[in-house]
Parts: sequence; C-alpha cells; structure tokens
Amino acid sequence: MKYYVIIFTLILFSNYTIAQNSQQPKTAFTKMYLPVWLEAKKHCIDVAKVMPESLYNFKPTAASKTFAEQMVHIAHTVELLTQRYVQGMDVKPNTPDASKLTKAEIIILLEHGFDYTTNVIHAIEQSQLDETCVMYHSGNTVSRAFAFFYVQDHMANHRAKANLYIRMNNIKPPEYTW
Repeated sequence: MKYYVIIFTLILFSNYTIAQNSQQPKTAFTKMYLPVWLEAKKHCIDVAKVMPESLYNFKPTAASKTFAEQMVHIAHTVELLTQRYVQGMDVKPNTPDASKLTKAEIIILLEHGFDYTTNVIHAIEQSQLDETCVMYHSGNTVSRAFAFFYVQDHMANHRAKANLYIRMNNIKPPEYTW
C-alpha cells in the first residue's frame, strides 16, 4: 500500500510540475523575468544541497544566522515579500524554527517558497504590476513589477551569505551560471 501512495504522490507532483511549466506568464515583463527567477531558484537550492547536514548549524559569529537559518529565512521571505509587495497582501513574518528542521525539510520549504513566487509570476496581470507599493524599510514607492527585483535581491543577499559559509568550511560551492 505504501508503494502505491508513493507512486500516486509522484504522479500527482509530476502532473503539477508539467502544468506549471507549460503555463506562460501573461506579461512581457514576467516572460522576461521568469527565466531569471528560475535560475535563481536552481542556484539557491544547489547552495542548500551542497552544505552537509552536519554543518547546517554552522554560523561564523555569535551574531550571525546559522546556515539553516539563512536557508529558512530565504524560503519564508520569498513568499512573504511576494505576498506583501507584489500582491499587496497584509502579511506578517512567521518564520519556522530552523533548528527543528532537517536539511531535507528545509529544501522542501525552499522549493515551496520559490514555487509560490513562480506561480505569481505566471498569474499576475499587467494592471497589478503597474500598481505601486511602499517598501517597508526604505519608504520608497515602487511598482509591483519592481518589487520582484527586491524579492530576488533579498534572496540573493542571504544566499551569498550561505555561500560564504560553504567556503568557510572548505567546501566548493555550486558554480554560478549567469
């Protein structure tokens, strides 16, 4: 029975992934942005995978996040920032406790967060992209299209820190492909 549940889950996930990948974004901006986002997702997940689970609690200083906390922060905030700034939703941070998660669970969280934003990229209309929002930290008013760059920049900032943690442990990081 367990075998059939696994097979059913794999088939369901495969169909979802195929459907997601066959859907085209609705705007010129999102058609341009989607491959950039998907490459960022791949690179971030590669960073998460290359760090051994035994080093997920590594942090370079007492004030720093652990590697696991960096990855969970990314996973949580790509969705949160997309909701807040791209979709205009009133959401509050509720980051999971990284110390209670395995490497595999963190990678699943990353995939979920990136997939959430990918789905928004596919579905958002030009009229929504043209709306403006006020950035929480800076107070700057930007278009919701521009907010996608903030989501990616924030993710890249924390991914770069995680990449440094990998190097500090004498592990070769994944190749950067852009």
